[in-house]
Amino acid sequence: MTQATITPLIMAGGAGTRLWPVSRDSMPKQFIQLLDDGLSTFQATLLRVKGAPFGRPIVITNHEFRFVVAEQLQALGIAGDIVLEPERRDSAAAVAVGALLAQKQDPAAIAVALAADHVIMDAAHFRADCATAAELAATGLIMTLGIVPTAPSSAYGYIEPGTSLGAEGASRLSRFVEKPDQATAQGYLECGFLWNSGNFVFSAGVMIGELERFAPDILAGAGASIDAAKTDLDFIRLDPPAFGAIPKTSIDYAVMEKTEKAGVLAASFDWSDIGAWDSLHAIANKDGAGNVLQGPIVAIDTKDSLLRSDDMLLTAIGVKDLVAVATRDAVLIAPKSEAGRVKALVEQLKAQGRPEASEHLRMYRPWGWYQRIDLGARFQVKRINVKTGGKLSLQKHFHRSEHWIVVRGTAEVTLDGQVSHVHENESIYLPIGCTHRLANPGKIDLELIEVQVGSYTGEDDIVRLEDVYARA
Repeated sequence: MTQATITPLIMAGGAGTRLWPVSRDSMPKQFIQLLDDGLSTFQATLLRVKGAPFGRPIVITNHEFRFVVAEQLQALGIAGDIVLEPERRDSAAAVAVGALLAQKQDPAAIAVALAADHVIMDAAHFRADCATAAELAATGLIMTLGIVPTAPSSAYGYIEPGTSLGAEGASRLSRFVEKPDQATAQGYLECGFLWNSGNFVFSAGVMIGELERFAPDILAGAGASIDAAKTDLDFIRLDPPAFGAIPKTSIDYAVMEKTEKAGVLAASFDWSDIGAWDSLHAIANKDGAGNVLQGPIVAIDTKDSLLRSDDMLLTAIGVKDLVAVATRDAVLIAPKSEAGRVKALVEQLKAQGRPEASEHLRMYRPWGWYQRIDLGARFQVKRINVKTGGKLSLQKHFHRSEHWIVVRGTAEVTLDGQVSHVHENESIYLPIGCTHRLANPGKIDLELIEVQVGSYTGEDDIVRLEDVYARA
């Protein structure tokens, strides 16, 4: 029997607040290197579904992450369709959109819906399991990839397997159960229940049919958002009004808990959703004392801890079972056993209006990034990095002037229609109200210091007149 092509639907629009302060709304965990492999979990997911039996991936993400997704695809040399959600509507909307697009490409399409922020070490077994699940999906089943529990965890939903489907580890799905308490989880473990990974393999036509049956409003909204979608550069922008009208719910609630066509395959691969810092500690490389040390760390008499720092020196003495994570503007310290409460902490920070809850100091843009160095009354200082070929929008400001000092590379500056080149250790002044653009024509990254002075220095004091990234 010839193996059918499986279309990957990669869901990459989540926020990942449980790994704050490294993961935030402005740059969530799926796009960040969390392990020592040099890849983001999104990139690792792409590599697992590269080549036969998998086809061209469809990546469904938030519009804010479009350039990060494109850049990380390009870094791997992988081509894919990038579909932009105008807002987060949970997994049911993403699966509906993905199924409809996959069916447009191939009426008999088999798809695998994957979260972009999971870690799977054994790619070979993952691919084999997907192939087995795809064969079962071709018979009309919607297969869930279930995970054999390693402990009685209360952090996951569970699946009760039913009657055997013939293939090893495959069975009808008897029922889903919500996250249990610890005692109930122990009972589930003893009865052979599986963790719900949230990854599915299905015929696009079957999934569309079950959505029509159980969640017609979700399917209708997804279809309308595709029909009215616009192409923006290499992106497919779903229609905001149509997509925003879709009910916000998971595919589990919308379809999987109601359908009679659900099956489950007990996965043969290891798996982690990196749901909290203690989960990362469990899978990451450790030293002889059981510590995960990432970044500039010095630890004495420290055991079974996770210590991570972006760039500042982080030190520890005589601690055990601790999580300490330092970024440029925030530090998290917690017992490892309390790591699951980080999401509640982030919600409290947001309620207090703390920008650190959602935004990094370093903000990524399609042309590179900028990072705030200092902020005060009537001034702001930024470090700006423009990659080779990068070009900022032609813009102006109503409330601030700017002074650019080039530290590395060559800046091509357009100022009120006049183009000049500013080299290392040179500067240029941009008065309030002038039209200006910054570009990097060189072979190396352009780095400069920007000093803003004025009554207001917020990012919303930017009027874009032209933009090669279609943001004007």
